[in-house]
Amino acid sequence: MPAVPACVQRPLDSPWPEALYAVGMSQDIRWGIMGPGRIARQFVADLQHADGATVQAVGSRSGERAEAFAKEHGIPNVHADYGSLAADPEVDIVYVATPHPQHRENVLACLGEGKAVLCEKPFTMNAAEAREIIAAARERKLFLMEAMWTRYLPAARKVKAWIDEGAIGKVQMLKADFGFRLPWNPKDRLLDKKLGGGALLDTGVYPVSFASWVFGRQPERIQSAARLGETGVDEWYTAIFDYGDDRMASITNAVRLPLNSEALIIGEAGKIHVPSFFSARDAKLTRLDGTEETFSDKSSGRGMQHEAEEAMRCVREGILESPVMPLDETLAIMETLDAVRKPWGLRYEADGVREK
Repeated sequence: MPAVPACVQRPLDSPWPEALYAVGMSQDIRWGIMGPGRIARQFVADLQHADGATVQAVGSRSGERAEAFAKEHGIPNVHADYGSLAADPEVDIVYVATPHPQHRENVLACLGEGKAVLCEKPFTMNAAEAREIIAAARERKLFLMEAMWTRYLPAARKVKAWIDEGAIGKVQMLKADFGFRLPWNPKDRLLDKKLGGGALLDTGVYPVSFASWVFGRQPERIQSAARLGETGVDEWYTAIFDYGDDRMASITNAVRLPLNSEALIIGEAGKIHVPSFFSARDAKLTRLDGTEETFSDKSSGRGMQHEAEEAMRCVREGILESPVMPLDETLAIMETLDAVRKPWGLRYEADGVREK
């Protein structure tokens, strides 16, 4: 883990509540789950593999859903609304797993109650919302992190280590795709514009974030094209990122096309292949001289426990931002996502309200 910049460390005058200071010295971190859906179910299952994690509370706008989720996972505190979960004094950090049009409101509510927050991807609907909640977290000196769980996977960390140590030389090209063929249902969340549907804000954030990680910056120029379906959202798209200095990325995403869902990183001295890079278990390095090196992750669970462990480490140590997924990069990625969809004319309700 790299050294933590002073700007993301907790200052001595931090307004964190005394309860959170006490948690920093204890073994267990008490989680609150906001939004008991599919992704939250997987997150809670993976928390079983994270040392020092306790799922203390769950909140939903439906009391019945919250009760059912609590019963399924043995969660003691049940809340029939998000506000009471955010205010729960027995919760140290909230995992926000609601649909992304609700992220801004939900995160602000948690920060307003002095809670640390791990917010699912995409962080927000657009960069304007991201700026707002990042500013709120920094003003209150509270921990906030985007739940880009793939970045913390052992296989992904190995790929980054290969790149950083120069195993393939200067990275020149990234090819990444992620997609599946969703059965046609205009009411499905992934196709519903009111719920932030579309490939870019669901599958697309993975390779865009991966490209940011590989190149360490955002592209200088972006070209893209998309298929906008009957519900008005992008069912699939392709984007070309130009970073200058002959460095490029080709990205394709879909929710209505079955793609390979893999990444290929090509450098001057070799290449790295990552099958299923968004949930990477394996990676293969091939040098120009023909020598190969492989990595395989045999750990338990799907892998979401790794991001949870990083969030808990930061809370315990009083670190306000993870150096692996810093907020400035999260914001920059949201700006890139905005730029990718701008030429399509794809706008969401949040764009009209908060776009600057």
